Amino acid sequence: MLFENVLDVLAPAVLDVRHVGMRYESREVMRDIHFALTAGDFVSIVGPSGCGKTTLLRAMAGLTEPTSGSVRFKDREIREPQSEVAIVFQDYNRALLPWRTVRGNIALALEARRIARSEHPARIADLLRRVGLTRHADHYPAQLSGGLQQRVQIARALAQEPQVLLMDEPFGALDAITRQRLQDELLEIWSATSTTMVFITHDLEEAIYLGNRIIVLEANPGRVAADIRVDLARPRHQLTTREDSRFLAIRHQLFGLLSAE
Repeated sequence: MLFENVLDVLAPAVLDVRHVGMRYESREVMRDIHFALTAGDFVSIVGPSGCGKTTLLRAMAGLTEPTSGSVRFKDREIREPQSEVAIVFQDYNRALLPWRTVRGNIALALEARRIARSEHPARIADLLRRVGLTRHADHYPAQLSGGLQQRVQIARALAQEPQVLLMDEPFGALDAITRQRLQDELLEIWSATSTTMVFITHDLEEAIYLGNRIIVLEANPGRVAADIRVDLARPRHQLTTREDSRFLAIRHQLFGLLSAE
């Protein structure tokens, strides 16, 4: 197993994945996955299809209980969804309530937190501004493009005021220009909130561009192959960052790891 440029192991963990394994009857999906996230991390996770990326994310969110090992939030074991840990799914069509407007979908998270209704307008207005949805506040999901729908899901997750935000290929179904725009907006949100983020993607360049750290999974069963530090300057730029020799070196390294599968 290969580990390179791992972040300071003495830093306090906000989310700790401890030797997690998952088995469905005779099929072993994940084995002994072990890593910790520190506050303010932006961790990208990459790996081939079938390595258990989504299963791992669901375990981190408390939606699935691992068959071995544990996931801990600030040393408290996660066995069910936690208000401090939010998740954004790839399938935004199913994630949003079609009978609620953009404003109403975001309000859902505030209602779950039992925030006083008198506070909703100001909180929602701030979230709409952050994700560029102010003009669409009273639109329904069916009236929005895929990129706008995904913004709604991100805004609703942020309404939880989570300490950890988990994202499962949220931009995978979007066109290239929309995808890059949302990448930059997500980085602005991360910079402003210091929320710890975990981002699953099949796109190696996206993983490097967003993350300060990349966890590479190998398959059959899924396990950690590498944990790589991304030492690229921030703020990042869609052209100059991707042309940086260090960016290209990491891309070659990731390609080599995944091509060896």
